[in-house]
Amino acid sequence: MKLLLTSSGIANRSISDALVELLGKPIAESNALFVPTGIYPFAGGAVSAWDAMTGSRAHRVVDLGWKSLGVLELTALPTIREENWVPMVREADALLVWGGDVLYLTYWMRQSGLADLLPSLESVYVGVSAGSIALTPYNCDAEFDLQFVPDGHEMALAADKSLGLVDFTLYPHLNHPDMEDTTLANMEKWASGIPVPTYAIDDETALKVVDGAVEVVSEGQWKLFNG
Repeated sequence: MKLLLTSSGIANRSISDALVELLGKPIAESNALFVPTGIYPFAGGAVSAWDAMTGSRAHRVVDLGWKSLGVLELTALPTIREENWVPMVREADALLVWGGDVLYLTYWMRQSGLADLLPSLESVYVGVSAGSIALTPYNCDAEFDLQFVPDGHEMALAADKSLGLVDFTLYPHLNHPDMEDTTLANMEKWASGIPVPTYAIDDETALKVVDGAVEVVSEGQWKLFNG
């Protein structure tokens, strides 16, 4: 599977060009599925999910002019026959995985069966914030995410771990003015306890991954720790 792991979506021309290159054809000729699941735990999550699906807060992810666009809701998949959704996922040109709560998103990626399916897909996986972190081995948002977990729920176990489908991790939203934990110093401190390379990326940066090779696509700021 080809990956485009972003902090805030298709934020500039360089990231857009990288997406088209990964697709191998224009966006207007490509079919996509949008995954909003990670946003639900937040206050007003249902409203935020709608905003994301309609493009009003989707940071140029759903509103790029796709040939077709569908919604893949992970919490519904365990109750649906696999033959009714797996072929649709396999046929999609792109899987657009929205941000939110990494812990909740990774839990439902596993429960739905999508996590097991991902390595065999030929689609382009486009992650936004939590949607990007979910594929890495470690969750930089673990402490924040735990506040949304019901008491005693199994998803709290190993909250600092994500799916581990790549051999590096990332910390998005570098120096974001509304996120006090995203300073370079804080990211470096977190990365010092992580035994794999860690990319700190801002909202103008993405990581393009093909066959395990990582290329930084950026019109902004980024830094690699432990690399």
